[in-house]
Amino acid sequence: MYHICGKIPFSTDCEQEVLIMTEQTGIMDKPKKLWDGAMKMVKGEDTHQLMEQFTSEMTLVAEGLCEDQGRLHQEVERMMREEDQRIQKLEARINLLERTLDEERSAHDRELTEARNRFMSLEKKTEKAERENARNEEREKEKKQKKPLIRDLTVLIGIAGGSWVLVTLLNLVRDLLR
Repeated sequence: MYHICGKIPFSTDCEQEVLIMTEQTGIMDKPKKLWDGAMKMVKGEDTHQLMEQFTSEMTLVAEGLCEDQGRLHQEVERMMREEDQRIQKLEARINLLERTLDEERSAHDRELTEARNRFMSLEKKTEKAERENARNEEREKEKKQKKPLIRDLTVLIGIAGGSWVLVTLLNLVRDLLR
C-alpha cells in the first residue's frame, strides 16, 4: 500500500488506518474539489478571454505609466533648467561679491599703505625735531657755559687794558716828572 500521494509505501499499521479513515470520511474530497474548481477557472473555457482582458488592462497600465514617466521626465527637465538658472544667478552674484570684495580689499590696502607712509613720515619728522631740539639744548648749554667765560675774559681784558693804561700813564708821569 502507498501513501496519499501514491509514491511512498506505508511502513506501519497506524498509517494504514489513517488512510482507510480518510477514504471513508471524504476528508480529502473537499480540498480536491476546491483545487479542481480553481484549475477549471484558470484553464476553463474563458482562458482566451481572460488573457485578452489581462493583456488590455496591462497595456492600459503600461501606457499610463509611460505617460506618467514622460510627464515626470518633462517636470524633471523643467526643474533642472530652473535650478541651472538659479545656479547661474548665484554664480553671477558670487562673482560680483568677489569683485566688490577684491576692490574693497585693494582700497583698504591702499589706505593702509598711505597711513603707514604718513606715519613713517611723521615719525621721521618727529625724530628730526627731537634731534634738532637736542642740538638746540646743547647750544644753549654751550652758550650758558660760554657766557661766564666771555664775561670773565671781558673782565680780564678790561683789567689788562686798564693795567696797560695805568702803566702807560705811570710811565708817562714818571717821564714827565723826571
